[in-house]
Amino acid sequence: MEGTVHKVKVGGVQIGGGAPVTVQAMTDTDTRDAAATAAQIKELEEAGCDLVRVAVPDMEAAEAIGRIKAQGNLPLIADIHFDYRLALAALEHGADKLRINPGNLRRREHVEAVASAAAERGVPIRVGVNAGSVPEEARARHEGAGDVQEQLAAAMVDSALEHVRMLEELDFRDTVVSLKAFDLRTTWLANRRFREERDYPLHLGVTEAGLPPAGIARSAIGIAMLLKAGIGDTIRVSLTGDPVLQVRVGREILSSLELNTTGITLITCPTCGRCELDLPALARAAEARLRPVDQELRRAGRALRVAVMGCVVNGPGEAREADVGIAGGRGKGVVFVQGRPVATVAEGKLLEALLDGVMEQVRAG
Repeated sequence: MEGTVHKVKVGGVQIGGGAPVTVQAMTDTDTRDAAATAAQIKELEEAGCDLVRVAVPDMEAAEAIGRIKAQGNLPLIADIHFDYRLALAALEHGADKLRINPGNLRRREHVEAVASAAAERGVPIRVGVNAGSVPEEARARHEGAGDVQEQLAAAMVDSALEHVRMLEELDFRDTVVSLKAFDLRTTWLANRRFREERDYPLHLGVTEAGLPPAGIARSAIGIAMLLKAGIGDTIRVSLTGDPVLQVRVGREILSSLELNTTGITLITCPTCGRCELDLPALARAAEARLRPVDQELRRAGRALRVAVMGCVVNGPGEAREADVGIAGGRGKGVVFVQGRPVATVAEGKLLEALLDGVMEQVRAG
């Protein structure tokens, strides 16, 4: 089955159906604390998050969804397990999407109640299957059929299809599916296999990817392999730690694959013994000062390449190729705009000169 035919709408955001790949995150605040959760969601939005998921472990958390939504703009996904009443309450309080496993709602009439309420409100459901929670009976069916990774991937797909069929029997097809493992080959095999079976949008991620930098590398490789093969419609980078970093890494994955060309792409050199200025500090300062501009450009659907380079070997070339760039030397640097050197300024004024060049390009449209 080639490509993604099916599409769903989560609030005002489309997933699948040829829409751009979206970046998701999950808050790590106590959802019952609506103010703290809304504040974190604002940070995630500023970092480039398209959709945000919140844990709903009890009724108080479900009831907080309305208060959280009133303070923010991002579509809200309620993450629910075991108790179907939490899903119904989350829908009642304005959740834009549910993340459930129909299999752990225990009774068919509970799944039917959730699917009916979701359909009534036009709210999609994500069926999420993680390698660590695949039922033993699904694993047993594939024992001996290929290597361990192939067996697990097949069992994951079986589990997902079982859940999907349950929803299909209830005439519910507003569905997104995820199949995640820590192991990259298992993740690859499971998603490829599911794509051959159904055209529902796929949510990609490497589960429990770990701490940076290992988790960043693992997530980037696993997600990029699938996206390059044309598989996947929305992503989440599951790092241990700050959810804002998860969003930034997700956006960088899409930018590196040229799947999302809005906002600022910042190019910086790794530094070496030839570097004669404090490039790391300059690059970090540029990144921080450019964040509001990045948000403005993303909202406008525009892109800008900015280079912060620190040596005479590669610096001028990279700075020239960017929309705005600086190439530093001993105590000074050259500012480039649209490939032309426009000024040579002292090291202490390089940052402001770079920002002036960027703002000039933003205003020029």
